Amino acid sequence: MKIFDTLQDVKDALGNAVGIQGNEVTVFDAGAVDTQVWEDMAYTSTFGKGEVQDVVRKVIFAAGEAMGIRRRSVHNLYMAIGEGKTGGFTVPAVNLRALTFHSAVALFRAAKKLNAGAVITEIARSEIGYTDQPPQEYAANVVAAAIAAGWNRPVFLQGDHFQANRKKYFEDPDKEVNAIKDIVARAMEAGFYNIDVDTSTLVDISKEDLRDQQELNGKVCADITRYIRERSPQGITVSVGGEIGEIGGSNSNEADMDAFMEVFQKHAGDITPISKMAVQTGTAHGGVVLPDGSIAKVKLDFDVLDRLGRRAREKYRIGGVVQHGASTLPEDMFDRFPKVRTLEIHLATQFQNIIYDHMPSDLKNEVYAWLEREKKAEWKEGWTRDQFLYKTRKRALGPFKKAIWDMPTQVIDDISQTLEAKFTRLFKLLNLGDTVDKIEPYL
Repeated sequence: MKIFDTLQDVKDALGNAVGIQGNEVTVFDAGAVDTQVWEDMAYTSTFGKGEVQDVVRKVIFAAGEAMGIRRRSVHNLYMAIGEGKTGGFTVPAVNLRALTFHSAVALFRAAKKLNAGAVITEIARSEIGYTDQPPQEYAANVVAAAIAAGWNRPVFLQGDHFQANRKKYFEDPDKEVNAIKDIVARAMEAGFYNIDVDTSTLVDISKEDLRDQQELNGKVCADITRYIRERSPQGITVSVGGEIGEIGGSNSNEADMDAFMEVFQKHAGDITPISKMAVQTGTAHGGVVLPDGSIAKVKLDFDVLDRLGRRAREKYRIGGVVQHGASTLPEDMFDRFPKVRTLEIHLATQFQNIIYDHMPSDLKNEVYAWLEREKKAEWKEGWTRDQFLYKTRKRALGPFKKAIWDMPTQVIDDISQTLEAKFTRLFKLLNLGDTVDKIEPYL
């Protein structure tokens, strides 16, 4: 990999395939550009500086558009699924925390091999911080990866868990809500046309009445949804998701959903509604870590997904429900998600684990030493060292972003191949094969 230092370096690499004149980018034949150049473009977009970085991103997005790689919303698709017009599959939303370009190449290669069209790449508000991946950078990496993988279909970028911090909200509600709106605006500018608003952190279970419990959750979610609707690009209905129970808490039920929707609808008025609802079914982000660093078996309640999905579709006319924290579940569970018509599942930690499993020992030791030094305050009483490292190592992905990308080529290739095989297996289990034609009418 190399960083392009000057605009002339960029022009020389692109040759006659792409023209750059001032702020104007003209794509003549993006397919003629060597795959390695797209990796170098993504590398420059991530680690470059100033004008060159800006131009490289413009080139990536323009080339993507020319090749059919348009950033799109799943709103219409999800509403069609809710109406029974299409479906039979569960959409994976994959959090790419590290090696985003290479991970996305593996994802798109798997999707292309299976003719799978409905795949989301996402990043959470918290991940944007600790992985040091601003929306524009993340979007450029995903689009460049799609080009390098030979993808020529729309891509779906999603802001995952654009979450309200409970403590900060009660210290200054306006400041915290405005902070969420700010990241929403930056994400939408980068082509994130799918936003999961997570104000479930504001649910107050100390109150007796369910509607009172969900009051702030529904009200603030409606406020942010209105903000999204007012700023959506012409012709695009951004897909917005709500959440009724914080992941890791008690399982959701129909009464929770009804209470949230009553509040949401009251405050949302006549704006276009949300397209999906995240519910809690017994999972936790990253899984439950045992003292030896392994992950405990999870008892996931598929009945919750079945019942609440049906209620979401039939009573509220939205696409269905979303399962978070699924990547550490056993693979033999995944074919059950389409059977209970789960709309979408979120996958993150397992792919991060693959990167760490392949990481050279000297770099991994350096990462772990940094965690023990810099993140010691997060070491909870009773945790073993293995538990601490497993739970906190995601926080090293930002500080070590370049070192991870600069790992030996063979290591990167091994990671990419392992990820592609993993994506292929999961996509098959989720019934994503041959879904391109199914989703096409709703994009």
